[in-house]
Amino acid sequence: MKVRDSGMPAEDMWAGFFEPAKVLEVLGLDRGVQDLVEFGCGYGTFTLAAAGIAAGTVYALDIEPEMVDVVRQKCDEAGIDNVRAEVRDIVAQGIGLAENSMDVALLFNILHHEEPVALMKEALRVLKPNGMLAVIHWNYDPTTPRGPAMEIRPRPEQCIEWGKEAGFRFNEQNRYDLPPYHYGLLFKKPFTR
Repeated sequence: MKVRDSGMPAEDMWAGFFEPAKVLEVLGLDRGVQDLVEFGCGYGTFTLAAAGIAAGTVYALDIEPEMVDVVRQKCDEAGIDNVRAEVRDIVAQGIGLAENSMDVALLFNILHHEEPVALMKEALRVLKPNGMLAVIHWNYDPTTPRGPAMEIRPRPEQCIEWGKEAGFRFNEQNRYDLPPYHYGLLFKKPFTR
């Protein structure tokens, strides 16, 4: 299932919205990560930065074959060999990884999806106990140069509620401002549910 209102802009425009390594660092994901899964990798904006910090494998999933091809090509050109990019309909098929197998899951600019709690539950399923779910999304601000329509753009508080409903823990100190256009949230999978 393709995420509603998810048309990607030109890659050079998209890349200008983020400093991927800095975002991962602010979220505390710049060290100690073994295996990571990215829901909706797009152009690989965060995939390549994640590959630089993951000691294990980065699973980069996207429903668009063209996006997966772009990520594979970038990894080949950069000599990155710890990324597994796959075409996958996450809602229809799940992410195809074992339960309790990932240290980190990334849901970046994707929670305007029709089924955000289902995405978060799938992340919870594959994360190890105490694993981290990192979320970033566009600020709830109509002046941002991109982002989904305001009527489907989630506020941080809504994402926090969805995360709790999915079974995650959330601490207010894990709410981040990611200027100029985004916010970030870091959830943890409880040791027991």
